Amino acid sequence: MNGTTIPAPTIEYALLAPMLIVFGAAIVGVLVEAFFPRYLRKSVHVPLTLLALAGAFLMTVLQVVREGVPTTPSAMGAVAVDGPALFIWGLILVLAIVSTLLINDEDQFVAQAAAVPGSADEEEAVRSGYAQTEVYPLLLFSVGGMMLFPASNDLLIMFVALEVLSLPLYLLCGLARRRRLLSQEASVKYFLLGAFSSAFFLYGMALMYGYAGSLDLKAISAALGTVSGQNTLLLAGTAMLGVGLLFKLGAAPFQAWKPDVYQGAPTAVTALMASTVLVSAFGALLRVFWVALGNLDWDWRPVMWGVAILTMVVGAILAITQTDIKRMLAYSSIAHSGFILTGVIATGAFEQNQGALSAILFYLAAYGFTTVGAFAVVTMVRDAGGEAGHLSRWAGLGKRAPILAGIFAFFLLAFAGIPLTSGFFGKYAVFSAAVAGDALPLVVVGVVTSAIAAFFYVRVIVLMFFSEPAADGPTIATPTIGTSAVVALAAAATVVLGVFPQPVLDLAGEAASALFIR
Repeated sequence: MNGTTIPAPTIEYALLAPMLIVFGAAIVGVLVEAFFPRYLRKSVHVPLTLLALAGAFLMTVLQVVREGVPTTPSAMGAVAVDGPALFIWGLILVLAIVSTLLINDEDQFVAQAAAVPGSADEEEAVRSGYAQTEVYPLLLFSVGGMMLFPASNDLLIMFVALEVLSLPLYLLCGLARRRRLLSQEASVKYFLLGAFSSAFFLYGMALMYGYAGSLDLKAISAALGTVSGQNTLLLAGTAMLGVGLLFKLGAAPFQAWKPDVYQGAPTAVTALMASTVLVSAFGALLRVFWVALGNLDWDWRPVMWGVAILTMVVGAILAITQTDIKRMLAYSSIAHSGFILTGVIATGAFEQNQGALSAILFYLAAYGFTTVGAFAVVTMVRDAGGEAGHLSRWAGLGKRAPILAGIFAFFLLAFAGIPLTSGFFGKYAVFSAAVAGDALPLVVVGVVTSAIAAFFYVRVIVLMFFSEPAADGPTIATPTIGTSAVVALAAAATVVLGVFPQPVLDLAGEAASALFIR
């Protein structure tokens, strides 16, 4: 009209390159599954997955080094590739690479997922040497969703990312080679409860749209100061969005799925979920509550106080009662979610928010590496029927395999927050941010629950080193090169972040320097 043309919207493909690489490799992986013979698939999938993740990480680093941190949203305002998002992307990709090395141990996955457990079809698949190679494209799709989830600047995009993140994990949880029924039960529970939480998130989106007339986070924030008479929609929408996000964290009272799923899933998948999903979910939680609902913090902070306290208490106390090592680590993960939530609550002045965000990013990095290493050790302690899950089977492990038991004890001490481990500086950082945010009572609860948590960590250490091994005790599987690399890298990261944390603290501080773009 009038001789003028409206410019077409542009999408900054260079900024989105890390995600595009991961999703592109996932699609190629699907084509490999469709057209390559079965015996060739794994030899293609493993290098494809590792190269895609490494390439995406390299593109993330190059974006920061060459172009700096963007100051405006990308993809027509739908994706915010800012400092926190780039830090989270890098962390997710590194943890995903480490988890892929662990997943490469084919002994963990069922030969044919469609076969009924214990059936003749399953026995035939085992004899034929089949392997579920589709775990690799599923992993890539999930990692792509994890990257999009915390970078979403629009609730609709965030919901799509949530589903892309979750659906592959529902399938991966049901592919354990041993204890098939337990694995399938974990998959169904995760799917049903995950679908339920997604429905809450979707309904919260609808209410937010009814309130603000937009799903854009910046528009929702602007509506808080202009729209009146619609507080019911606003508060109900905030609550439902919170339910969907807190479920992915495993925060109480939405934590019931976590122990069952962690126990039943293949341990390599559990390591992936316990590290990367937590990082992604906290990024999304911060973006929604700090960007869209930051001016509503007087309403949601009291609720978050209760959630954080309940999460820390439930995780620490119920972990004491566990007799299965993976369930104990699941409740440990719940407690750590509560510790990190103390940093989420520390809102206030710009410098205060900056310090809290930096502390959260550092904690996520420290916890992620330690978690992957702990689950990698679990994969090597085995009975005749598979992994030795019951704690009684770990008695005397320090005498059977002193190096492995020593490494696992070191990871447990890091979880407990003992000085000279990464966990100590992680807790110190978030608790300091909470104190600066006038949340001292919350920090007191955190310190007390940390002391309670230390009890069950020390209990496992005492069991390993001060108990006599049973005559029919578990064996220590010879680790693959990938598993050895995972344990070594996780142990090194735990030591470095505990002895010399300043470089990563500086990196997290730089990522948090401008907070989130709007």
